[in-house]
Amino acid sequence: MASAVEFVEEAAPEDTSLEQLPETSTNSESGTQACDNPRRTWYEITSKSGVHMPAKFSGTSFKDGPGGTMVVKVERAGKVLREVSAGGEVEVSGIVAKAKVSVSAKIGTEVGITVGHEYRRNVTSGKYGHLQYGSWGYNVKWAKYETSADRCGKKLVKSGTAKLPTSEVGWNYWETNS
Repeated sequence: MASAVEFVEEAAPEDTSLEQLPETSTNSESGTQACDNPRRTWYEITSKSGVHMPAKFSGTSFKDGPGGTMVVKVERAGKVLREVSAGGEVEVSGIVAKAKVSVSAKIGTEVGITVGHEYRRNVTSGKYGHLQYGSWGYNVKWAKYETSADRCGKKLVKSGTAKLPTSEVGWNYWETNS
């Protein structure tokens, strides 16, 4: 009996060698020392956490109760867009590219929401059920670095936060007393 062999194509490993350089302040030189690191600018994702990014248009957010059964459906099409901290908009392509490699390949700058996603849920007696449709994305903290003047360290150029959607969309459900 012949056995099937599966070949998995792997992405080339990302060069993160410059990320290991020590951080320097401003453009300080360290005497006559000079290193042979290349002059580069790069992004690092310094932290990440999962987040539900609700669609911010009508027909994607619902409340019902108290108790009973909720039956809801996305009634309008639209998009969930990325949110980047002030001053970071010009950095979006670099942040997203780095996040795709180091967080999830499903990350993008926007994700489309289509009509028709239906959901049924029993609501606990006496409680109100809330449903929001959106993208299961990530909150990330990012930093932009460049090689220091002596090329022996790295210098922080800019940093901030971003909420980045993924292609994974769905409902977020919770209950409240009112």
